Amino acid sequence: MPDSGPMFKCLKIIISSFLIAVLLLFTIASIRTLSLDVNVGLQLARWEKTNNISLVIDHHQREELLANFKEAIRIPTVSFSEKESNTTALREFDRLLRKAFPTVFSSSLVRHELVANYSHLFSVQGSQPDLVPYLLLAHIDVVPASESDGWEAPPFSAKEIDGFIYGRGTIDDKSPLMGILQALEYLLIKGYAPRRGFYIGLGHDEEVSGYKGAMNIVRVLKQRSVQLSFVLDEGLAVLDGVISGLEGPAALIGISEKGSATVKLSVSMLPGHSSMPPSESSIGILAAAVKRLEENPMPRLFGHGPERGTFEHLAHKFGLPMKFIMSNLWLFAPLLGRVLERKPDTNAFVRTTTAVTMFNAGVKVNIIPALAEAYVNLRIHSAQSLQEVLDLIQSTVGDQRVKIELVNGFDPLPVSSADEKSFGFQIIKKTVLDIFPTVTVAPGICIGNTDSRHFKDLTNDIYRFAPVWFKPGDAQRFHGINERISKKNYEELIEFYFSLIQNCDIQKLPEPHSSVHEL
Repeated sequence: MPDSGPMFKCLKIIISSFLIAVLLLFTIASIRTLSLDVNVGLQLARWEKTNNISLVIDHHQREELLANFKEAIRIPTVSFSEKESNTTALREFDRLLRKAFPTVFSSSLVRHELVANYSHLFSVQGSQPDLVPYLLLAHIDVVPASESDGWEAPPFSAKEIDGFIYGRGTIDDKSPLMGILQALEYLLIKGYAPRRGFYIGLGHDEEVSGYKGAMNIVRVLKQRSVQLSFVLDEGLAVLDGVISGLEGPAALIGISEKGSATVKLSVSMLPGHSSMPPSESSIGILAAAVKRLEENPMPRLFGHGPERGTFEHLAHKFGLPMKFIMSNLWLFAPLLGRVLERKPDTNAFVRTTTAVTMFNAGVKVNIIPALAEAYVNLRIHSAQSLQEVLDLIQSTVGDQRVKIELVNGFDPLPVSSADEKSFGFQIIKKTVLDIFPTVTVAPGICIGNTDSRHFKDLTNDIYRFAPVWFKPGDAQRFHGINERISKKNYEELIEFYFSLIQNCDIQKLPEPHSSVHEL
């Protein structure tokens, strides 16, 4: 009988080594869970004093700012397509801006110019030209809206219900737009002269890609050899009760956007009569290709993009076991990715999403169509490129009879800095915490696209955030029915930009009080 002693010894060593490895991993993960707080950073540091003017809004000013905002909502600045927009409304909006913000338009510190007939560029002069300027971005146009869709108030009425103003554009994007200009109006009235110069850009066709508005603003700035410290545009918001298990509200500042692609799939065959059908039709071949795309989603990439920073910044605001898992994405990212992919709204953070949005074929019930077409819209994860996605579509479809064409698309946007040396991120974060001290601030990823993507040649740092307060269900109002903002929240937006402009006037960021724990 062979001696089993060595085998047991070997097995014992393997089991012991495994247990030691598990214990070591658990110890490292526990230490990281207890010590990881990426939010400490500059909060305790000594910031340069700027002697900020405080904003006190009296009853008359409150009535006036709300009246101007409501008038902005009532002007139906709808973009229907790249070639069709409501130019009459855009001209009316121009007149409103001049009436609502007379000091902005008359100040010797502000240069205003119309760009591409309907967009606006304001250049605000700083007293210290050596300080690199920044840009605040917003857009005038809105998506279409119809009362028959089920609105509680007509979508261009700006009707007040229970302290909320209802209307298309209240969130996207007239509250930041009017808030920025209202803040500048108040600062100029109080005699404020910025040290750091800045720009305000208002595009008129963001909802149809910004090719005329934002792109022409970029062209003007490039002609003047302008380089920007950072750009702040719409994008993410303050989420209150939206993230399950999170203690308190969170302000997510978008540091990148997913890429986008529209791909056309088509199958061409000889037409025929339905009484003598072939074994496969153009519709059947295309339907099978589409089915393969839906059954084989793009690879899981959770933890390889900016979403990792989001979860690590929020980890300390969760209870166990989520705090333990989110503090240790180096270990648990694959597990968390599998959980998040189960719901469509969180699956968007895990991978490049694939959505079949159009399918066209056939003209008559008794004719087998020669042509079948489908359109697929993809939102590309930060860890992938447009070309990689196209190659994966080709291999997944795996049928030479299916023609694959890129209609349009672009790579994910570069990831902006969000560390303690990041001027733009830290100034935005400080401003948020000045106004909302109980909020946790974290970097995030925009799954939609904004005008800011056109400015990537002018700066390394583009941020997408407005302090719009979202509670459960509010995200569906964005481009949906019953878009609204509370009167209180609109005032908070004005206060945010009023404070932000002043906070930007420091020469440089302070030295960190303590460094981020890294393992």
